[in-house]
Amino acid sequence: MFGHVFKGLELLEDAPAAEIPAEWLKKLAEKYLTEEEKKQIEAMGRLDKLLETLRKRMAEQKGCHQGGSKWIGTAGTSPYGAYGYNPEGVRIGQDSNRNFRAVKVWDKREFKDFDDTVELGTRNIKIALRRLRKFARTGAPDELDLPGTIKGSAHKGYLDIVMRPERHISVKVLLFFDVGGSMDWHIKATEELFSAARAEFKHMEHFYFHNCLYERVWKENRRRYQETTPTWDVLHTFPHDYKAIFVGDAAMSPYEIMAPGGSVEHFNDEAGAVWMERLARTYPAAVWLNPVPESEWDHTASIRMMRQLLGNRMFPLTLDGLDRAMRELVR
Repeated sequence: MFGHVFKGLELLEDAPAAEIPAEWLKKLAEKYLTEEEKKQIEAMGRLDKLLETLRKRMAEQKGCHQGGSKWIGTAGTSPYGAYGYNPEGVRIGQDSNRNFRAVKVWDKREFKDFDDTVELGTRNIKIALRRLRKFARTGAPDELDLPGTIKGSAHKGYLDIVMRPERHISVKVLLFFDVGGSMDWHIKATEELFSAARAEFKHMEHFYFHNCLYERVWKENRRRYQETTPTWDVLHTFPHDYKAIFVGDAAMSPYEIMAPGGSVEHFNDEAGAVWMERLARTYPAAVWLNPVPESEWDHTASIRMMRQLLGNRMFPLTLDGLDRAMRELVR
């Protein structure tokens, strides 16, 4: 158009309009800030203030906004919306994480179950988990005790067949998997651990949660909105001799641990820390396996908080970390 007006170029009025992919236009709306610009944007400081302000914005706002610092919109510094930046905000209408700063997510998210049949890249995980296995002989004597038979026959002078109960693994395990969000980066390592645990432990139950333990958990991610298990039922169904193992990166807003209503996805009546303390009291043998490198834990407040809640029984999801965790569980 500029060339046509100022330079006399011929205008091709019959030419078809260029079809610009919608994804390109969407990316143009995203705003990326420098570190100095990010430091200038202050968080509101309290979850209740953040949500109360959101209610006011929803009542007052009449149209779409982009690039601003107040209204619900896109590509700005407002605490509400998508594809912008704010140190504490409510994510609305964005397909995935970008800055890992949302304290609430307004969109319904779907997660996939971990695959417990994946072929392991290494057998070392199984070897590390075997430290936790304890063998016991209980039940009917239906297995030949060859050493006992030889000893008894030699002592009595005639064939004395001795039977014994079959040996089996007596250890019982509860696995709690953090799923979705930043855990998407650690799916492979988590699935390998799940496969190894499934193969090693006869008495094992697993449940999913998101970021922090609250009043309910679930068995299938595709039905997590329809079929959940109250956490109280878990605590009352499985006795205290179960070993509890949490697997997650513990990376979340501190509100999700310490504040009622702080969950990123729903309004929880009791803080996540309350539920973690209940579980730790019910299952004295409990550990947390973290796929984030141990050298980075001190940089994230929520990791430090979760580690403290479990009495510093957090271990990295590495072979050495697994070995240390299993030693802790069998103490």
